[in-house]
Amino acid sequence: MFYKALFDAANREGHEMRLVVPADSTRVEKVGEFGLIYHLEAPPAPVSPQYRMLYPTRFLFPGTQIQRILNAEAPDLVEVSEKYTMNYLAGLLRTRRLPGVRVRPTVVGVSHERMDENLAAYFTKHPRGKAFCQWYMKWIYFPMFDHHITVSEHTAAELIEASHGHKVKRGIWVAPMGVDADRFTPAKRTPAARVELESLVGGNADTTILLYVGRLAPEKNLPLLMDTARRLDPGAFRLAIVGEGNMLAELREEAQVSNLPHVHFLGHVGDRDKLSRHYASADAFVHPNPREPFGIAPLEAMAAGLALVAPNTGGVITYANDRNAWLSDPDAASFAASVREIHSMPEIRARKTAEARRTAEHYRWDNVTSRHLQLYRELDAITRGTQAALTMQPRAWTTHGNAFGRESVATR
Repeated sequence: MFYKALFDAANREGHEMRLVVPADSTRVEKVGEFGLIYHLEAPPAPVSPQYRMLYPTRFLFPGTQIQRILNAEAPDLVEVSEKYTMNYLAGLLRTRRLPGVRVRPTVVGVSHERMDENLAAYFTKHPRGKAFCQWYMKWIYFPMFDHHITVSEHTAAELIEASHGHKVKRGIWVAPMGVDADRFTPAKRTPAARVELESLVGGNADTTILLYVGRLAPEKNLPLLMDTARRLDPGAFRLAIVGEGNMLAELREEAQVSNLPHVHFLGHVGDRDKLSRHYASADAFVHPNPREPFGIAPLEAMAAGLALVAPNTGGVITYANDRNAWLSDPDAASFAASVREIHSMPEIRARKTAEARRTAEHYRWDNVTSRHLQLYRELDAITRGTQAALTMQPRAWTTHGNAFGRESVATR
């Protein structure tokens, strides 16, 4: 969604933009007057096969696909949004050590998630895993780039920790994501759309319909959805889960074994207009992840006029607060209490959802992506030594250190 919106902004502002993505086949797609997408055939990622991964063999040697693209396009700035293979491309470009590539663009790392939280979700929560992430982020990931962008204070914290004690000065900028506030709007709540959603979950006009939209993946803390459903009256509430992922079968089985007839799985809804009608026609959006990097789906819910129940931690609190949402401790008792308050206190619900819509307006994609393009221009100017003054200030700069990563006394 972000890059689609960024292409819209690039075409609107006459800004040349290219995107290289791993795909099921190799092809080139034109996006408006100023945009191109290079789809490169790539294998599924080992841990999450719904994604694909480009390995270093695609850029290390002269004549490889990515090298040909770099030489043909001669970009001013290259952004890398992957931590495990493409960060090496950034480092080689930054130090001019990639044989066969004639350009030296500004290289920017963008973090849409935290490495430590992904490792804990998929591999281990052992302290040694955390220590490995800290080492990797400081020495293998962070130094590869000229500067860094991330989506929230929550994700910035990992980068800030990695930024201590470096010889090269780098900045970390927080640039939030956005929402299509024209598509996701309370106006989509029509009688027909509500009846459609009621029929999908076996409810009626008196049913309080809870909605979750997102990937069904380990890092999303989805057991909290099921635990919350256990505490709610099946006669009054329905939980509609929209999405697919490697936890779908496990969640279906849990709903069956735990006798949760009010939990319904609607699968992937690819039609964005249909999805927006589901948002507007539900009564509350339940977002269980306390470690969400940013959370576009909860923001879409707020734009749609939907009451939001979310944890009081993570990237969601970039935009969600006690005036426009129900922020709770990430446990079933607290979530269920928030849901019951939404159900029983329509005046509070009306006030908070009106404020939520105003908040979402601030995060319109047009506003967010224009600021993002401006940030690209400023980062490129900083790298080339031509930036006189910043209009967008960094969240943090690196602190100086020695070859062992120890900070200089003067920086303390």
